[in-house]
Amino acid sequence: MPRLLQALAGAPEGGAEMHFLRLCVALKRAGVEQRVVVRPHPKSLEVLRAGGIEPVTARFGGLLDVKTSRILKAEIADFRPDLALTYMSRASAAMPKGDFLHLARLGGYYDMKYYKRCDHLVCITPDIKAYCAREGFPEDNIHVIPNFVEDRQAAPQSRAALDTPEDAPLVFALGRLHENKAFDTLLQSVALLPGAYLWLAGDGPLRQKLEQEAARLGVAERVRFLGWQHDPAPFFAAADIYVVPSRHEPLGSVVLEGWMYRVPMVAAAAQGPGWLVGDQEDGLLVPIDDVAAMAAAIGRLIAEPQTAERLVQAGRQRFEEGFTEQVAVARYLELFDRLLSDKPPLLAQSAG
Repeated sequence: MPRLLQALAGAPEGGAEMHFLRLCVALKRAGVEQRVVVRPHPKSLEVLRAGGIEPVTARFGGLLDVKTSRILKAEIADFRPDLALTYMSRASAAMPKGDFLHLARLGGYYDMKYYKRCDHLVCITPDIKAYCAREGFPEDNIHVIPNFVEDRQAAPQSRAALDTPEDAPLVFALGRLHENKAFDTLLQSVALLPGAYLWLAGDGPLRQKLEQEAARLGVAERVRFLGWQHDPAPFFAAADIYVVPSRHEPLGSVVLEGWMYRVPMVAAAAQGPGWLVGDQEDGLLVPIDDVAAMAAAIGRLIAEPQTAERLVQAGRQRFEEGFTEQVAVARYLELFDRLLSDKPPLLAQSAG
């Protein structure tokens, strides 16, 4: 097994951060020896330690942060990794050069100036790979490995606890409350569906604006703002329909969660969902920001339980075939083995 140094300069919460934690713990279960460097966010440290990983913390500040560079250099000297895997721009730019292969994982269309020192890129969609190639990164050194989500279920969240009628159609959505996620479009769609309730899990800069929008639309009594939920499983279990309304979504691990939790899905055709979801096959795709189309798709799943069940079964099959922990770990290990076997002689010394 390779010796792997992983680094993320992430926020306390978010999709990339959740995937990083999942992958660290999954590779640990697979027997990969790791050194993990993260910002000291309490929840991240808790998840890593629960997974058997004792993290190293660093601030990952700006240009004047010399301490993070010293920490990374010290960990490289002590751990002597075969590979380093960094996430997003800041950690990728901060990683020193060394006698190891540096891979950066890209979950979006980032400024490529931060990745000039990387040997390889791991992109989560073919479209992000194409973007990186257009920006001048060697195409042979760009690889595609989609995200995965943990396969788990849970007892449903009590509807009564959230003042939601047991017989009301219940729509669920989650994500950062940001312009890219288009929850304003979802609120407008719910306004066209009398009797439907919406549970919205997430937090972010638009929370107050979205609450005001719900009041303006006259749906505030049917919308529950749940805040950030580290464990969304009970909410998926309670929901009748799951919606991914994003204007911009490079992959959409949230799509994979819908499939995994077996909830019929409506998604706007942003980059990732448009690639993942087969319209009418394992979900319903609607144009971005099309309020009427989104409301019609949600209404269809309410009115056609057989259609909803067919989409659920097909989505679950897609998940099991391509987006489980086992599939993702196998892809990463195969990539690591292939890259290490092809390393130049100087680098190969540390892998032997």
